Amino acid sequence: MSASLSVFTAAADDLTSAAAGLFTQEWWQDNAETLIAKPLRIALIVVLAVVLRVVVNRGIRRLTDRTATGAVPSVLRPWRRRGRRADDVGAETIAARRSQRAAAIGSVLRSFSSFVILGVAVVLILGELGVNLAPILASAGVIGVALAFGAQNLVKDFIAGIGIILEDQYGVGDVVDLGEATGTVEAVGLRITRLRDSHGVVWYVRNGEVLRVGNKSQGFAQVVIDMPVAHDTDLERCRSVMQEVADAMYAEQEWSDVLLAEPESLGVESITTAGVTLRLTVRTTNADQWRVGRELRQRLNERFVAEGFKAPAPVLAGASPAGTP
Repeated sequence: MSASLSVFTAAADDLTSAAAGLFTQEWWQDNAETLIAKPLRIALIVVLAVVLRVVVNRGIRRLTDRTATGAVPSVLRPWRRRGRRADDVGAETIAARRSQRAAAIGSVLRSFSSFVILGVAVVLILGELGVNLAPILASAGVIGVALAFGAQNLVKDFIAGIGIILEDQYGVGDVVDLGEATGTVEAVGLRITRLRDSHGVVWYVRNGEVLRVGNKSQGFAQVVIDMPVAHDTDLERCRSVMQEVADAMYAEQEWSDVLLAEPESLGVESITTAGVTLRLTVRTTNADQWRVGRELRQRLNERFVAEGFKAPAPVLAGASPAGTP
């Protein structure tokens, strides 16, 4: 009797063990996708996203570093002064400016790439977790369309700002003409440009509204001086005097690092009923163009007075021009 009970107990234990093993195997087969495959795929997505972000950021950093230290465009190179080497201060200024521009562009590119990579990774992870992405994508599309219509000027300003910084159309310290506003640039952002005019007024200009830019501080500056004289003036003598005054200033040591080329007295620029206008041009540095212009005008006026050159007679309002009834 006892032997039969022992055999029955052993058989029952074997049957229980087999059932438990079968249950465990089936359970693992049913939940292997949830417990192993999905976590592994999610981990793989995260690792790939992190690695891709690091690789892209490193590539952007190398590109911006190469841009900051590469060859300087000819329009931005310091003008060689009378056959001597380029101005070291100007070269340092350009290098610092290019480094700042490269850093700004690199920051924008890194932020954009990180947003795209991490956004795609989040969408893939939600898909692995079984989240229905159709409503989310549809809502995101509607929101994107609404933002595109509502913030199109903002997007336009940012894109234009990136173009301005990337192309180095102007930078801090440049004197520019933006149409409605003319002055010295104090800050260049992705959305607005801030500049201060000669009266001290600060202008905030949206980058998207900048249709054309006149930069007065790139490469070199050209000082143009027009001197009006009376009709009976000896024009050839007057032209020679203007050339002599400019050549004398050009030969002085004080102005040797400021005047970049020999002045040119171009002669008669215009003839009106009031008088004749003669023009003189001289090439100078960007920062000294106004100082050179003021000094040269003062010297020309003093010399004209000494030579006895007469200024044009004022035309009275309502008076008929000379020689007309």
